[in-house]
Amino acid sequence: MAAFDRICSGIPEMDTALDNIRLGDNVVWRVSELSEFKLFMEPYLRQAIADGRNIIYFRFASHEPLVEDCPDVKTIEVPLSHRFETFTVDIHNEIEKAGRDAFYIFDCLSELQAMWATDLMMGNFFRVTCPFLFILDTVAFFPIIRGKHSVHAINKILNTTQLFFDVYSDKKNVYVRPEKVWNRNSDTMFLPHTYEPETGHFRPILDGVKSSRFYQVLGNAQRSADEQFMDSWDRNFKKAKILYDSGFDISEQCSNMCNIMMTRDSKMREMVKKHFKPEDYFSVRDHMIGTGMIGGKACGMLLARAIIRNNEPDIDEVLEPHDSFYVGSDVYYTYIVDNDFWDIRIRQRTEEGYFSLADEFAQQLMNGRFSDEMREQLNRIIEYYGQDPYIVRSSSILEDGFGNAFAGKYESVFCANRGTPEERLEEFEKAIKTVYASTMSLSALDYRKRRGLDKRDEQMSLLIQRVSGSYYGAYYMPCAAGVGYSYSPYSFLKSSDQSAGMLRLVMGLGTSAVDRTEGSYPRLVSLDMPEKTVYSSYADRHRFSQGKVEVINTSIHDMERLPLRDIEPVIPEYLQNILLEHDYDAESRLREIGRRVSSTFISCKGLVSNKTLMSQMQRMLRCIQDEYDYPVDTEFTINVSDSGEYSIDLLQCRPLQVLKDKTGVTVPDVPQEHILLESKGASMGLSKASKLDIIVYVDPVVYYNMPYAEKNSVAKMIGKINWHYRNQGKHMMLMVPGRVGTSSPELGVPTTFSDISEFDVVCEMEEARAGYNPELSYGSHIFQDLVEAEILYTAVFNNSKTLHFTPEKFRGLRNMLDDIDENSGLDEVIKVYDVSRCKCELYNDIKNEHLLITI
Repeated sequence: MAAFDRICSGIPEMDTALDNIRLGDNVVWRVSELSEFKLFMEPYLRQAIADGRNIIYFRFASHEPLVEDCPDVKTIEVPLSHRFETFTVDIHNEIEKAGRDAFYIFDCLSELQAMWATDLMMGNFFRVTCPFLFILDTVAFFPIIRGKHSVHAINKILNTTQLFFDVYSDKKNVYVRPEKVWNRNSDTMFLPHTYEPETGHFRPILDGVKSSRFYQVLGNAQRSADEQFMDSWDRNFKKAKILYDSGFDISEQCSNMCNIMMTRDSKMREMVKKHFKPEDYFSVRDHMIGTGMIGGKACGMLLARAIIRNNEPDIDEVLEPHDSFYVGSDVYYTYIVDNDFWDIRIRQRTEEGYFSLADEFAQQLMNGRFSDEMREQLNRIIEYYGQDPYIVRSSSILEDGFGNAFAGKYESVFCANRGTPEERLEEFEKAIKTVYASTMSLSALDYRKRRGLDKRDEQMSLLIQRVSGSYYGAYYMPCAAGVGYSYSPYSFLKSSDQSAGMLRLVMGLGTSAVDRTEGSYPRLVSLDMPEKTVYSSYADRHRFSQGKVEVINTSIHDMERLPLRDIEPVIPEYLQNILLEHDYDAESRLREIGRRVSSTFISCKGLVSNKTLMSQMQRMLRCIQDEYDYPVDTEFTINVSDSGEYSIDLLQCRPLQVLKDKTGVTVPDVPQEHILLESKGASMGLSKASKLDIIVYVDPVVYYNMPYAEKNSVAKMIGKINWHYRNQGKHMMLMVPGRVGTSSPELGVPTTFSDISEFDVVCEMEEARAGYNPELSYGSHIFQDLVEAEILYTAVFNNSKTLHFTPEKFRGLRNMLDDIDENSGLDEVIKVYDVSRCKCELYNDIKNEHLLITI
């Protein structure tokens, strides 16, 4: 049959009045109860059976079946869960299988609101399903219950469907008022009609008596203005707040608020319900745009703060009150639906499109437009923060949960919040789009794929936080920031207690604490001996200190990484005394040659020597760990006033994956001529013994001599090699100069984790001639990636830790790089060696910190 062909509805007079239902029509019936819907559905069903149609009934609701078992009707049961995307895709797949000219009956759409806790997502479901049915020339009947949905949600359906009918009834009459009949018109079509099911009469109301009765029924069915414009989500919160203010027990309502807004993780839910007060849930809702989950990062932060408030009141007193906002997970899908990105979203979810369509989808996410309503709410947040900087952080539903850290996989964007109102709003919108687009980054997709999460709904919520800090001239930053572990996975000080926890502490913004950036050697703090360092001389402490400070430069409206000498003049003296330390040896040498200059470096000495502060940091981490019954990884800032008063801002908290060695390995005695690498105390990872098949070696000197602009090509080629060997079962080792995963090519090779995810071993090599220095970077995102993926890390140092290292043994082995990419032009710097026939074997004994690789 052809598109828009007339079909029979089973009610001939209705067909005449409405100029027939047509192929392609979606027909929505708004009713007071489902028995009213059946008055029109049953004749439609009988007629479709008589006409030999392909009839499909989608069964997903808890109400009684609308269609009894019938050989002429195919009933498809689709599980209705909180997973909007999974449910919608399941429905679409069945529609695609059925093909053209099918006739459908859907269970009540209002049931979707009950499961998804919001009208918004019910509207989104219809918004993407209706056009799909339309292009296949189908006919579909949908019931929806009057009085349960906001005007906004109904308008979303009304603007999308072809036919929309309001059905009313009293004891004597059934009334139908067409709200929308697309592409058809008559003088009486949009008048209210009476319908007599027994006779099939369907006639417009033309006389005053019947009209007055209809409007009486209509008036009785109307809701107040507030109710009409309020989403079911807000109605539920409003009812809970009224009950609470009236002194009623709202434990059940609190449990529901947790389930629909905070988290889907069962263990996290248990802790939230234990530690949250009713006011906590209401506060989250009051600071939230949209509906849905606030995501893992936001939930973890709020839960950690509630635990401290309830269990450590003296620490809670020094916690900086947070003033965060949240963008609910439903806004992410709404943005996709409203910008007509749903089709590419679904195609990207397929096996064929998972990686290949990611860049295209990311670009579309960057080019979309937010609704006027959304922009108004974003403006209110900007007005709240005044001109203080803030950060837009990812807070996806799967993020920061037990087993899935997603460390560094999604973007966080600082906003300077300066300029005209229009410029500030544009900056905010761009930041949100950047975080949304980061869901399609190769690192994020690869991470989800490797952890079996690629088929799961991954909605992106947002956590918006004011940047904690102070102004120093044009620069804005906290005094210090960092990451804190409640348990140190590896002992970087021989005599330290790993269970005491550790900090990775930097001056300024905390980016340097989680990323491997240029000049970034954060202060490592073991909380049982916070003042101790691994370096004994001023020279080493200076050399391996934090060389650059990250700040928000309000004059250029951007984040900037500054050498200490550039920012030191604007730092007040009291803060210099806390954060900086003099290199007295260097100053003495300078005086000997007649130069009286100050030589300082960042050590955060005044913070780590503050016994009360360090004790509170340790107790805070321990308290949260005890409640989680699991080690935790936190992010924080510290601000100090000139009076010595300090505050801690707890920004993030998530479970910390810690590898536990279950097997021992004995490192064999091997003649020196067969050793490629042997070291003590230079590795991180589990004990293991295995063969190696492939070694990828980046020549340090050749890499150093490459033009700076070309060094990123080495990282890209390593990624290509990584993906070339994907799923081939090869045991591989990567050897690079300096730091892997750095953002600064002068420090090493700027790979992302998706570039190295196939390797069993990653080895960083010190090269004094080129100035490359390995650094394990405890607490960084790359560190967490290696731990989660169980990739062994080792390093080659020019000191006593390296017992033997003989890269000259690679001579004579064929470089296979050209087999992977014959046009790379990088065969002098990147060597790919097949060592599977060289008896290349790896032994790592974590207990004795002994690593051996033979060849």
